[in-house]
Order: sequence, then structure tokens, then C-alpha cells
Amino acid sequence: MSSTLTHEESVKEMVREKYAAIALQDKETNASSCCGAGGCSTEVYTIMSDEYQGMEGYNPEADLGLGCGLPTQFAHIAQGDTVIDLGSGAGNDCFIARAETGESGKVIGIDFTPAMIEKARINAEKMGYNNVEFRQGDIEKIPVSANTANVVVSNCVLNLVPNKQAVFSEIMRVLKPGGHFSISDIVLIGDLPEKIRSAAEMYAGCVAGAIHKEEYLNIITQAGFSAITLQKEKIITIPDDILRNYLTEDEITHYKHNPDSIRSITVYGEKPSSCCEPGNNCC
Repeated sequence: MSSTLTHEESVKEMVREKYAAIALQDKETNASSCCGAGGCSTEVYTIMSDEYQGMEGYNPEADLGLGCGLPTQFAHIAQGDTVIDLGSGAGNDCFIARAETGESGKVIGIDFTPAMIEKARINAEKMGYNNVEFRQGDIEKIPVSANTANVVVSNCVLNLVPNKQAVFSEIMRVLKPGGHFSISDIVLIGDLPEKIRSAAEMYAGCVAGAIHKEEYLNIITQAGFSAITLQKEKIITIPDDILRNYLTEDEITHYKHNPDSIRSITVYGEKPSSCCEPGNNCC
């Protein structure tokens, strides 16, 4: 048991250190790297992220190019809602959520890394947002009271967390009855080469912390959520110059025979309105 905890803590510390460094970089540096993990590609691109430009509330200074979807676009946020963003980074998704919830609502960003929290708070102050706050914390134990949020969003963060069951249990706890989440994340279809899964650089920035899609959706079901829906799914292609850091040419050729093995999904789920309905474990 202790060895498992030691492994989980070492993973968390690696992620914390990696994203503390990312917080000090500009978007161009992050965008030309392996999801912010360092300059590991010769071409400027983002492996996973979608384009936010044109969305109300978008702030370029808060966009570090680290996402793998647009969860706020699918989150059905209403005026006056309380929204929690897990892994809020520099605040990009929080500010877009704030544009939808309005001044009568509230947005709470949770992030593991002090440098990210500081950057997000500076961005919020620049824009004069008094109803957006950022709290440092572990999303396996969200620093928010039970039954607080109407909506929970997250963008390419849960794949970095060792205990995904704990996160979805916490999402259930902090949502109000009838509340819902929209989460973008990375999942696997088929088998990912072990050399990619075990590479720390890939883990902190990209995909090696991801689990299989069926397992991911099953965790959500077991947490007691209803109306689980895949809102978006897209294939993620890793460029050859990154693969060459981890695989031989023969291994790359073999890997490309299964090009659909990494995907970005945006998934939706609801906390039952009556928490004590038979079969629901959220009471």
C-alpha cells in the first residue's frame, strides 16, 4: 500500500514541477512543445488543443495551449451558475465560463500548482473580475464544500491524476443535485507502446497518464452519474519527430498501424436530482 502511495506522490510531484515551469513560459513556447513539456518538436503545433479564439471571455494571456478540447462550449452554463474548473491553469476556461455565468454567478478555479494559481489571479485582477477566484488544491480532494456547483468543467487534467475514481467521487460531492459536468480529457483506444506510457516527458505533458476509454466511462458510471454522453471525440496524432524520441523506426511503423489509439473526448454527466434514488451512491 505504501509503495502505491509513494508512486502516486512521485507522479504528483513530477506534474507539479512540470507545470510550475510551464506557468513561466509563454504560449508560443508551450505550443511548440510536447503539450508544454519542453521543446521536443521541430514544428510549431499543439498536439491536442482546440482553438478558443472567438469565444466570449477568451483571454490570450490565460491560454497556455495545454487543453485537449473546449469543455465550456458544451457545458450548458447558465446565467447565475456556480462553476468549478478543475486544473484551471492560468484561468482560460474560468474566464470563458464567467462570460456565460455573468456577474450574478461565480467561478472557482482549482489548481495543484502555486505558480499557476498566481498567474491566474493576476489575469483575473487585470480584467477586474470579482466573481472569479482561484484556490490551490488537489482535485482528488477538492477544496470546496459539498453541493456547491451547478457545473464542473475540466480540460485535459484528469489524465494526469493517479486516482481518477477519487476525482469523480469529488465531482459528485461538490455538484448540487441535478448539476452536471463537461470534461475534456485524453483516453486510449487499443494499446499504447509502453515506451511512450513510461516516458516522464510524455506523462506530464501529453498522454501516458491516460486510461482506456471504456475504463474511463466505467469510472464515471460507478461514481453514480446519469445521462453520461460523449459530446465530442477526435483522434490525436503524435508527430514523427516526437515519436522518434521514444520509438525506433520499426516501432513507429508498427504504431502507425493503430493510429486511433489516442483520442480526445469531451464527456458529460449529471448528478441525480434525487441523490437517494435506488442505485445511486452519492448521499
